[in-house]
Amino acid sequence: MSGHQLDDLPPLREVVAAHGLAAKKALGQNFLFDLNLTARIARAAEPESAGVIVEVGPGPGGLTRALLALGAPRVIAIERDDRCLAALAEIGAHYPGRLEIIAADALETDLANLAGATRPARICANLPYNIATVLLTRWIESEPWPPWFDRLVLMFQKEVALRIVATPAQRADYGRLAVLANWRCETRILFDVPPEAFTPQPKVTSAVVELRPRAMPLPCDPKLLSEVTQAAFGQRRKMLRQSLKGLGVDPPALLAAAALEPTKRAEEIDVAGFVALARGLKELRRN
Repeated sequence: MSGHQLDDLPPLREVVAAHGLAAKKALGQNFLFDLNLTARIARAAEPESAGVIVEVGPGPGGLTRALLALGAPRVIAIERDDRCLAALAEIGAHYPGRLEIIAADALETDLANLAGATRPARICANLPYNIATVLLTRWIESEPWPPWFDRLVLMFQKEVALRIVATPAQRADYGRLAVLANWRCETRILFDVPPEAFTPQPKVTSAVVELRPRAMPLPCDPKLLSEVTQAAFGQRRKMLRQSLKGLGVDPPALLAAAALEPTKRAEEIDVAGFVALARGLKELRRN
């Protein structure tokens, strides 16, 4: 085994050429050929300590191979592009009994059910760009909480990564996604991935983000938190007394219930403030 090669499977470029796998823009695909990088992402997920790793959008399987080579006891790979299934099956044959390939759309798949009772379950993926934030939001809004996974190690476009980890101090990036993510998880950017690492080369830098579920997030209803953040950030230039009008309750009463100043704007309110708004909304609607 050379320093570059984690396993003795053929190089990814050869696999892609052999199976005729040009990346499809419609599927948000950018293939990662740099095995040093796929190994670095896999290592961040500490696959050897996971019971099962769920990977979404493995494509030709660069990250899949790294996860298995670095000791993941079991990987469940969900891939909706049928063209990639044969390449993934070759990896499965190399690691008998450790790779389960599900030909499906991750948006329509119950991942918790797939992972079953195997714990700890972890999600590690170079997510297809066009569904990345939808999937993340869904995972963060999982019920019950703490969720079925103990860690998310995910690659996003850098601008999305910054929006996930932002606080009110990073005003331009801070929004609904940051509030939801940091309410229930501890988030951090692990490292950047340059465009050259991908085929085809995207125009933007990517970044790998780690999210670890908090055992005891501030209690509130995720749907209501989503609703208040959407209202507040939907008109982020306006003061809260204005932007919260669409919620169907009296904004001054809601702001008083949450102990927030009516002249503040969304980007000045921290996670605890939004949780207070969600709780206030629940009370006011109940009455």
